[in-house]
Amino acid sequence: MTRVLIAAKPATRARYRDLLPAALSDAGVRADVITEGEAHEPSAVDWMVYAPSSDINDFTPYTRLKGCLCLWAGVENIEGNATLAAPLTRMVDPALTRGMVEWVTGHVLRHHLGMDAHLDNPDRAWRSAVPPLAPGRPVTVLGLGALGGACARVLAALGFPVTGWSRGPKDIPGVRALSGSDGLREALGRAHIVVLLVPHTRATEDLMNAETLAMMRKGAVLLNPGRGALVDEAALLSALDGHLGHATLDTFRTEPLPRDHPFWAHPRVTVTPHIASATRPASAVRVIAENIRRGEVGEPLLHLVDRSEALT
Repeated sequence: MTRVLIAAKPATRARYRDLLPAALSDAGVRADVITEGEAHEPSAVDWMVYAPSSDINDFTPYTRLKGCLCLWAGVENIEGNATLAAPLTRMVDPALTRGMVEWVTGHVLRHHLGMDAHLDNPDRAWRSAVPPLAPGRPVTVLGLGALGGACARVLAALGFPVTGWSRGPKDIPGVRALSGSDGLREALGRAHIVVLLVPHTRATEDLMNAETLAMMRKGAVLLNPGRGALVDEAALLSALDGHLGHATLDTFRTEPLPRDHPFWAHPRVTVTPHIASATRPASAVRVIAENIRRGEVGEPLLHLVDRSEALT
């Protein structure tokens, strides 16, 4: 029997403790599931289901660990932890992906249609400006991984001319894929709306800074449902006071966003409270159970994280 430890804050681990045993059983895995709050022998743990908000940050005692299965899509809080010797996986869950696609599509359509002018119209002005159809509104998605690629496909299916940018070449039908520094300049310069979904690494820290924000066209909109650290906040505020049209932000360097942060009061900023894409336990436990099943029978783990850069 394999031993599985759920390492997370109390409310999260309680939800997964209720659902994970049945998912493991359905996957054909005989397992003893325990939680971080229970007394346990670290050297007897085979698998760790891990939320980066957990209090566990020293993995040295977990000498038998076969894998650390992260509950979040983002792993920047753990991938560089040198005490973790076991393989690390990120959460790629259909419900998580669908949530991101819905948030991105909703806000792209909101800005494309100019809905804010109709929702906030205290003067009752009759504004009859007609927006272009989707083919006249270029959209760029920065990051073409599981989440960015899914968003790019849906936006392209709606008729938007979609340009994608990633660190390495990608091939997504219906999406013009660019890479490298020259590709980034072109991707930013042609878009009316830019969606920021690259992973947070040392290479992408402050990706949107004074230089790259200046590459965006006048009146362009930035959507950031990715990671707060991808944006230089001071540079963004300066760009919003200048040529940028709007920023809709779901992730921030400090969360919850402090009440006195200038984003709250800026007329060209919309704040949403990190709701674009959440891990839903009912579907996430199926992903976790499948990875544990794979590990127990010697099959490759799904959604394995390449930690080579983070640990150098």
